[in-house]
This record gives sequence, C-alpha cells and structure tokens, in this order.
Amino acid sequence: MRWLVGWSSTAAGALGGSVGYDGRHDGGAAYGGQEGREAQGGQVGYEGETLQPVGSQLLWGDPDPLWAVGDWRPDEVRVVKVDAQTRIAVLGTCGATDEQLRVGLFAARGGALRHLTAWPGSYTAIAQVGRRITVCGDLAGARPVFHTPWAGGTAYATAALPLADLVEANLDFGHLAALLAAPDVPAALHDSTPYDGVRRIPPGHALILRAGAREVAGYEPVASLAVAAPPADPDSAVDAVRDALIEAVRARLSAPRHVPDIDPGPVPGMGPAERRAARGMPVPGIGADLSGGPASGTLALLAAGLPGMPGTLLGHGTGAGERLVAVTFNDLAVGGREAELERAGALAANPRLHHVVVAGGEETLPYADLDGPLTDEPGPSLVLAARHRARLAAGSADHFTGYGARQVLDAHPARLADLLMDRKRRHLVRPVAALTKADGSVLVPARVYGAARRLARTSYRAGVEGLAERLLHRSFSFDDPSGAVGASLAALTWGGAGPAARWLTGEALAEVSVRLQGATHRTGVGPGQRPGDYRARAALTRHAMDLRVLEQAVEIRSQRLHAPFLDNQVVRACRALPETLRVQPGARAAILRTVLKGAGVTDLPHGWGAPSQASADAAARAGLRMAMDPLLTLFEAPLLAEAGLIEARVVRKALRAAAAGEPLPLDGLADLISLELWLRRLLSRRGTCWTGTPARARAVPAGIAPQRRAVSSGG
Repeated sequence: MRWLVGWSSTAAGALGGSVGYDGRHDGGAAYGGQEGREAQGGQVGYEGETLQPVGSQLLWGDPDPLWAVGDWRPDEVRVVKVDAQTRIAVLGTCGATDEQLRVGLFAARGGALRHLTAWPGSYTAIAQVGRRITVCGDLAGARPVFHTPWAGGTAYATAALPLADLVEANLDFGHLAALLAAPDVPAALHDSTPYDGVRRIPPGHALILRAGAREVAGYEPVASLAVAAPPADPDSAVDAVRDALIEAVRARLSAPRHVPDIDPGPVPGMGPAERRAARGMPVPGIGADLSGGPASGTLALLAAGLPGMPGTLLGHGTGAGERLVAVTFNDLAVGGREAELERAGALAANPRLHHVVVAGGEETLPYADLDGPLTDEPGPSLVLAARHRARLAAGSADHFTGYGARQVLDAHPARLADLLMDRKRRHLVRPVAALTKADGSVLVPARVYGAARRLARTSYRAGVEGLAERLLHRSFSFDDPSGAVGASLAALTWGGAGPAARWLTGEALAEVSVRLQGATHRTGVGPGQRPGDYRARAALTRHAMDLRVLEQAVEIRSQRLHAPFLDNQVVRACRALPETLRVQPGARAAILRTVLKGAGVTDLPHGWGAPSQASADAAARAGLRMAMDPLLTLFEAPLLAEAGLIEARVVRKALRAAAAGEPLPLDGLADLISLELWLRRLLSRRGTCWTGTPARARAVPAGIAPQRRAVSSGG
C-alpha cells in the first residue's frame, strides 16, 4: 500500500512553536525550538519523539511537511522546485516532463488547477506556493484525497487510515449503514469515510490549504440544466478517446522498467516461472489481462503494438525479443466463458504476445479465502481477492487491466431520461428494441418509456426525498422482474436502495434516511447535471473505490496494476462522447474497434466485443456453497450486529437460502460479508501508522460499542 500524507499548520505553529501530540503549542522551548525541524519534517510528538509516518520518505519539511509512504519506485516520486516557497510533487505515473510540471505549477499559482490534472497517466499532484497547498484528486475517484482537522490545522493524505490513526477516529456507523443501504447514492455517503471525522474530497475537486484553513474547490466545468450541451461530432469524439488511450498506454511504456526482487535460487522440480509464482513475484516486463472482452483486448493490443518495448519481435531493434505477457483466467469450477477463451486465444496468436493461461479451480471461487490484508476502506471485492490474486500472480511487474471501461463508455440506463430532456426521442428506438428482444414482452417499450419520462420530470430533490421515504418505511421494490429490463427500470431513478438494504435493521435504515433528508436541505446541494450523467458519474466513483480496495487486497510485491480507462484524460474524452452514440447496443465494442482501427489494428477475431454469456452469480453461488461453514461461523457473533446494523439470525438464514438456490441478490450478501471481514481485520490490527504516538493512538481505539437503540453517526 502506497500513500502520501502531510499537514498544513496554523501560522502560529509555523513561527517557532512545536506542536505536541495533544495539539498544544510550547513556543519551541520544551524540545529545543525550531532548529533542525526542517530536516526532520515532523512536529514533536509524544515524549519528545518526532511525529512522522512509519516507513516514510520526506519530500519537503516544516512548516507544512509532506511524506511519501510505502514502496514507491524512484520514478514514481518527482519533486520540481522553482524556489524555496514554490514547488510541486507528483506521485504515480505521470507523462509530463519537468518543464511541463513547472508550467502547471505557475498556472496553479494563478488559480488554474485543471492544468495539474491534464497530463497522461494516473497520479496525485501536490503544489505548494508559499503557505498555500493544493492537492488534486482525480476524476474517477481511484486516487482520492482525505483530510481531517488536527492540531489547530489540517492533515491530509491519499489514504484514510493514517489520518484515522493520527486523530484516533472511531467508526462512523452512519457511513457504514449508507454503504449497505445506498452505496450508489452520493447524497447518502456525501464526504464521509468509515472513520468519524475523516473526510473525502469528491472526484473532480482539489483540497486547498492556507495556513491550516481548508477549502474544497472543483476544477471541472459543470453541465447546465438550462441549456443543452452543443452537439458533439461522434467521429471527433471517438478520435479523442483513441488519442487519450494511446497517450495513457504510452505514458506507462515510457516509464523505466522495473525488475522484481532477484530470484533467490532454484527449487527442485520448478522452473523460473513456477518459482516466481510460488514466491509471489511477478514476471519482469509489461503484461496485460486478456479475458477475451473488448476492454482488456484493446489495452493488450495497444501496449504490444506501440513503437518500442514490449511487443518488439526477436531480431528487430535494440532490446528486441520482449513480448507482452497476456494473462487469461480459465475458470474450471464454473463454465460459460468458452467463447471468450477462444477469442483470447485468437488474439494471443499475435507474435508480439506471450499467452499465459491461469487455470482456476474451487480454490479460486469467491469466498474461498476469507483471510487477507487490511485495506484502507471496505469494498465488495474483498470476497474476490483470492480469485484475482491467482490471475495477477502470473502477471508482469507492470500489468494493464481493463477496469473502468464499462463505466466510462457504456450508457447508464438513466441516460434515456437525458435524451427525453433534450428532445431526442428517436434515439430511444434501438436501445428499447434491444430490451424488448431480450425480454420478449410487447409491454417493454411502454414501461421503459414511462419510467424514463417520469425520471425526466422528477427533480433531484424529489428523487432523493423519495428514496429517503422508501428506506424509512422499508418499501423496497425487490419484486421487480429480473434480467436486463428489470435492471434498467430499477436504474431509471435518481437513486435506489442497495441490494443489502433488505437485511439491515430499521434503525440503520432510519439513519440513512436522515442522512438523505439532510442532503436535500444542505446549501447548494444538487448534481448540476442531468439524471443520466449524474448516475453515470456516481457509478464510476463506486467502481473506482472498489478497484482501489481490490488493488490493496491482491497486492503483489513489486507489481503495479494500471487502469488507463480511469485516467483523467481518458475519462474526459469518454465524457465528451455524445449520448446518442452511447445508448446504442454494442456501443462500447464499436468504439473500441474504431480505436484499434485508428491505431492500425484491424485483424480481430470473429465475435470480438460480444457480451459475455457467463454470469458472475454462478461463481458466487458456487463459492457460497463451498464456504458455507466458515461464513456461518463468521456471522455467529458478527461485529455488524454489535454495531446495530444487522441481525445475525437474519443474515445466516439468507446465506443458507442463497446457497440453496433461492433468487436472492448475491451482490448484497457480498457487501455484508466484505464489510464484516474488513471490520474484523481493522479491530485485530496492531500498531499504528505513526511514530511519536503512544501505542493506543490508532483508529477505533475502543472497539465497537454496541448500538442497540440507534446507529450513531459522525455525519
């Protein structure tokens, strides 16, 4: 896990007064004053020990220090300094040169923050101009920024747990309830985190600190509800997506190669590849997922086809012979992906690719491994960690993944309401016809059109208040028809209840209802955009948050996962795609096919881009059956029940019913199980992220206090 952390102190603390662990100023007398503190970059903490993160490297010192923590590569941490009071730090993969960083710093000094987010790659930029510090988050939410009041100023980080340790934050039970009851509704989560008092800045915003005072400012233009956006040319928009994707891939390929730790020696009966996999070491070089789907296939072909390494054939140029490692996961326990495997094999026939097929049995089913590392936040992907770790263990030191392509390219069903608001009814014909063909009922067009029309005429405030009322009275529409039509109808709202809401207690649902009602009365609240665009952005944020959790849960030493579809420039290019193009059936595959054609790749296998016929529910149900005994033991005395969020008996009954084949929402059970696992790992951890603090100075120091009457919230 890698993160950065720093703080902005008050003006009084910067003028020679050191700050103790309890936040008191001593005027610089107790511990020798200010002398030498610039080199240490930390304030004086408990018993005179310097307060700084464990395992950190100092990027710049007092009065507003900044550290990078974790196993950062040398090229992933860059600091460009103009003078003693003007500098910028960029952490991650950034395609900007040092001169471009300087230009961006000068632009940010004048208030143009968007310049700091417009370079190819995935990174976090921190600019310091005098006592003003600007920390930019990304557009998707895969690189979030957190902050909390501390010692009269503000501490910030790209992880929430270090800040929770710093202030000894307790759990925010209202946030945990919202994660289960309404995970896709930004109004329910707002800026909260699982830790009480630790806040998250929204995607597309920056945290601005001035001598301890904080401000959150957006750097992206907001669409107007009064005036429709100018019509976009589809060809130009797709060309922009192609250019952004190519630049995103090139930024990774142009970074220095990193070889994992040296192989300590041979093992009888094992070759080099087997030794690396057994020891959890990735293969040196560049690799990519190759699932047979359009997103991973596009990235693999782009990475293998761009000039330079990898993808250079043996005997052609300097450093030739390095092929891109294409990893395909073959699920032997649950079938249904035979067509995708055939397409992956056809793509891997490219001489620039080295195809590796990872066979997964019952040991890679969901819930197969309930042990794992503690992640910064909970996420439903925790129950899939073993499945993904088996695939990534065969990957490379730099591994491309297609995560996020569906969220940035596909049309959320609520975009049908946007088309009605813009008087583009004729563009509803093809998507509605596709739903009708999938369902086989002649009533589908009327139902879908009616739901889209209701959403187009419903205000944001009315939609959120309606959801709050449904949660308060437990009036869930769980009897909606299944399949694509049912999912589309359920998505044609401003926000809906999560799949785990049916198993929450009345007190937990009432807590979430209160949070939603408070959001409607908050000053200036509103999406500032159409319902479809609003729901699509919320879905992207939710997916990026879970991907961040997955990356931490399956982390392999010396390996980096790259998700170019979540880069700022790629997200911007995809948002510029016209809605009339998005809503057409097969739009994602058609866009990516055009992207590859523009990059010179035209030989694609038959059926490339066809939707998968395999269902994730089959694997989830099989995993539930295999892990039933450990899961029932997990919910004998769950921490979620101590917190007042669930009743253990109800969840155990639901687990048995789901394993028996009853039509229950398996993703809701995954939310419950992953949150329970995360809470147990959090409370069983030892130590803290900081030196200079007593051993008790860590998040949730008192454990979970029983919540029998109502769920407490740090709202």
